[in-house]
Amino acid sequence: MVSCTWSDVLPFAAMVMVQFTDIGAATISKAAMTKGVSSYVLVANSNALGTVFLLPCFILQNKVSLTFSLLGGQFLLGMIGSSSLLLAYSGINYSSPTLASAMANLIPIFTFILAVIFRMEKLDLRRSSCQAKVLGTIVSVSGAFVVIIYKGSVIFSPSNSPDQNFMMISQQSKWVFGGLMLAMVCLLNATWGILQTSFVQNCPSMITILFFYNFFVTIQCTIFSLIMERTWNAWVIKPDIEMISIVFSALFGSVFHVGVQTWCLHQKGPIFVAMFRPLGVAIAAVMVVIFLGDALHLGSVIGSIIIAVGFYAMMWAQIKEKSTTLMENEVQSLAPSSTQKTPLLQCRTTGEDV
Repeated sequence: MVSCTWSDVLPFAAMVMVQFTDIGAATISKAAMTKGVSSYVLVANSNALGTVFLLPCFILQNKVSLTFSLLGGQFLLGMIGSSSLLLAYSGINYSSPTLASAMANLIPIFTFILAVIFRMEKLDLRRSSCQAKVLGTIVSVSGAFVVIIYKGSVIFSPSNSPDQNFMMISQQSKWVFGGLMLAMVCLLNATWGILQTSFVQNCPSMITILFFYNFFVTIQCTIFSLIMERTWNAWVIKPDIEMISIVFSALFGSVFHVGVQTWCLHQKGPIFVAMFRPLGVAIAAVMVVIFLGDALHLGSVIGSIIIAVGFYAMMWAQIKEKSTTLMENEVQSLAPSSTQKTPLLQCRTTGEDV
């Protein structure tokens, strides 16, 4: 009988909650943009509010010395993060949260591709784990093409309007454009993850990293959004779905998501965190049908399944590589002790013979 402890249950429940809040934020933002709210206004205001939420934590923490490398690194990460957020909101506006959730499974795939390109990881096709990574990459990218290009017939729709087929054809170009934007978001997130690993190693305070990252993202998003959105009436926050979207995204996107995911990374590791991504596709499919009234299309289901298969092939390869590395380290750690025992026994034998 398998026993579960709080150390197992809490990370699991936390990551499920992260998936729900992420898809909830995307769904609410999609509802706000459908009513005419500018995506640039949502990005700038939600990040600004998130920075305000983090300011007291940054002030109350123990003082950390700020170096140029720390601030410069967070500024560069902020540029990548702000570009990713602006593209993500625009991509969701053109497509749907379901497509965004399906495409998010490509992040570890793009990370593997970038690691091979920049020679951070060796491509040894003789190993089964490496073969699984390559196969998973090909399968996931193929599934992404299916999701983007093939929308397919309607599987389930809350409303049966007679002009539904006409709307589906007229919105196909927007769907493809949104999918390409979301693919670019995954590439930027993979780049951000690789750079973050090297930038945050020398900083002991996660609050400092989180605050300055959100601070730089807010400045960069605000400047770009003011250039793109020049209608001043669009910046007036209305006490309706727009305000709800900004507050929800700031609280659960900037604070809850990053905080919980960082904690789970320390508790269970990156593989555990990544394995929950396909769950977001199912949550998004239900939420967009219930709350947005969108139809569920065959292409989204088929493509999401293909992406999930490739994603879990990649996860299996990483788990196998990790277990192989641990076994090799154990063998190497035991090897010196075994070599040292032989001469000690020989010396004792020699003493008894004398």
